[in-house]
Amino acid sequence: MRPRTLTALAAVGLAVAAPAALTQATPRGEFNSGGILQLGTGSTTCGAKPGGQCVAIKAPHADLHGMKLRGANFDRADLRNADFSYADLRGARFRGAKLRRADFSGANLKGANFGPPRRSGKSANQAQPAPSCSPSCSGANLAGANFSFADLSSATLTGADLESADLTSANLAGANLSGAGLVSTNFTFATLASANLTNATLTSANLTYATLSNTNLTGSALNSTNLTSAILSSANLTGAYLNNTNTANTQWFNTTCPNGTVTNTGC
Repeated sequence: MRPRTLTALAAVGLAVAAPAALTQATPRGEFNSGGILQLGTGSTTCGAKPGGQCVAIKAPHADLHGMKLRGANFDRADLRNADFSYADLRGARFRGAKLRRADFSGANLKGANFGPPRRSGKSANQAQPAPSCSPSCSGANLAGANFSFADLSSATLTGADLESADLTSANLAGANLSGAGLVSTNFTFATLASANLTNATLTSANLTYATLSNTNLTGSALNSTNLTSAILSSANLTGAYLNNTNTANTQWFNTTCPNGTVTNTGC
């Protein structure tokens, strides 16, 4: 066979093989012909991309490390043990999602929504009951998740289950954690300034060196909570429970105590 013919056949072979390479599975997962990571199985799949619609997909252990997923919708998705570390998740939605032991370390979650799942139909316009944490919260299941150093400023975590989650040095300024389950959660060095923790359960949580300036803790359970060296300036603790709470070196200034009195020395 002539050399020119061999060259032509080789070129055809490469042209045929190239598209197939785009759809092959990689250690991260399966990519479509456009180079977008596909999540889910069967007929329920979605593209992991900014604004992607990944409602109710099942992708436990998904590797989304460092990906750009701003505004993506993961409502009711099963993403247990998924890796979202250092991902851009600004404005993403995780309402009612299963995220147990997911890794969000270093992720940008500004404005993300981890609240209760949105209802549809006639009941959507009716008054909804407050989230219940007995036995589990109606928001996202984030128990044991890693949010260390993550930016969760202004995020909605209403009624979320964050039991034993790691929020070391996380930014939760202005976040809504009302009714959230925060039992044994680690908030060491976390920023919770102006956050809403109304009726949250913080039993045995670690808030050592946490910043809680202007934080609303009305009706919250802080039993056996560690507040060592925490900053509680202008925080509101009206109706909160402080049984066996460790307040060594806690900074009080214009703080409202559970009985409604204002103090600069301690409740």
